[in-house]
Amino acid sequence: MKVLTAEEMREADRRTIELGIPGLILMENAACRVVEFLVERGLLTAPKNQTGLAVVGQASACAEFQFRYAREAQRIVIICGKGNNGGDGLAIARQILVNYKPQSLDVFLVATPEELHGDAEANYKMYLAAGGTFTSSLETRMGAATLVLDALLGTGLRGEPNETYAHWIRTINTAFPSAIRVAVDIPSGLGSSTEVRAHHTVTFTAPKVSMLDAAAVGELIVAPIGTSQEILNGATINLTTEDDIALLTRPRVKDGHKGLYGHVLVIAGGPGKTGAAHMVGLAALRAGAGLVTVASSDHTGFPPELMTAPLTQPLPLERKTVVAIGPGLGTDPTSVELVRNLAKTLDIPMVIDADAITALAGVENPWPATAKPRILTPHPGEMDRLAPKSLSPQSKDRIATARAYATQHHCCVVLKGNRTVIAFADGQVWINPTGSPAMAKAGSGDILTGLIAGFIAQFPNDWQTAVIAAVYRHGQAGERAAETEGEKHVLATDLLRFLERSPGQ
Repeated sequence: MKVLTAEEMREADRRTIELGIPGLILMENAACRVVEFLVERGLLTAPKNQTGLAVVGQASACAEFQFRYAREAQRIVIICGKGNNGGDGLAIARQILVNYKPQSLDVFLVATPEELHGDAEANYKMYLAAGGTFTSSLETRMGAATLVLDALLGTGLRGEPNETYAHWIRTINTAFPSAIRVAVDIPSGLGSSTEVRAHHTVTFTAPKVSMLDAAAVGELIVAPIGTSQEILNGATINLTTEDDIALLTRPRVKDGHKGLYGHVLVIAGGPGKTGAAHMVGLAALRAGAGLVTVASSDHTGFPPELMTAPLTQPLPLERKTVVAIGPGLGTDPTSVELVRNLAKTLDIPMVIDADAITALAGVENPWPATAKPRILTPHPGEMDRLAPKSLSPQSKDRIATARAYATQHHCCVVLKGNRTVIAFADGQVWINPTGSPAMAKAGSGDILTGLIAGFIAQFPNDWQTAVIAAVYRHGQAGERAAETEGEKHVLATDLLRFLERSPGQ
């Protein structure tokens, strides 16, 4: 699923209109999608034979009761701005008025009619023609409304909303305590100091970048309104879906054997931190790797499924498919030299995490441009050490940070956190939608390192998809573990019990 910036969304709309779908039709389609969502969630109901269809004969007592109950249950407020987002709100208001007839429908226009132009003005006129009216005061509705629709500001806002709009944003958030808040396309003011805090957001065509890690969005619903996929294909930011990783869940061949599914070498676990090496190795096996060897300082308590080797030179690199290096390794000079030497010379993929990332900080050319895949998995603090300060994730632009390092250093960056960012050397970026606060626990990153290595071991010729899939499944496991164990009680190793058991995995 493509993810668009505000500029890309405007360009997609322009090209769609240019190809023959008028803006007014796009706006009508958008309104239809919002109304459909409201009906699907039970926020808007229309009893049978009470949606504008002519009925010949006497309505049944049951139908009359349902109609009366539905009217009494629905008190709807729609707050519209003067731009296209307001036009969407006016189209929604007309559809609700004509087809659903709630007990009350209050539409407030934060503009004068003279300020409306284009498709928004057309929908203003159509709403009036359908018998719609506007309210000048919402005070009597503030405690009673059951549903509030935010159609104030769309994706065109830059910076802070002006005081008029800021007032209405605060009103939407605080003045309707019993109402469900639904944002039309995007919560007004999103990303500013004054933003609508929506329970649900129905966005059109594609998610917008600003929505992906914003709590104010609430539940995000993506609704198609007529823009073709061809128009969206040029976008470079993607949101991972099950379909994107379906290839990796296919059943294994009947005569498969361990040699077909790769051999992972884990280089991790210095003195006192061998648990990290244990978790990486076990995760690689759980991911499906055929063989896993762990080189660490001590192997006491390791499960019998893991082969072991000492953390000394020479390392057992022969016939390995992928190397995972770094967790608990240490940052002493010997370890730093080992990491830098392998990164520059190893002719197989490497998953580089934790202390190995720190070892590469400040290295201008850590590997040749022609090296086999190098996948770095930093958390924000490690990324801050790795990247120049101008690209710091603390600047909030995590996509730009990860993409800049990946393109400059010919590698893959998995920047961990809420909505983990995966950036590739060609500039393509994937946003991971799965995960849980339950994963904010020591060792979760070690599990991810092992999963990535294990997936790459099985699919070395499709390693990009393997990385995307590992991150996605890691987050899913966290969600499932939280549901069963509770957010505070999940251990990193619990994630391995909750990996999805898909066919062939």
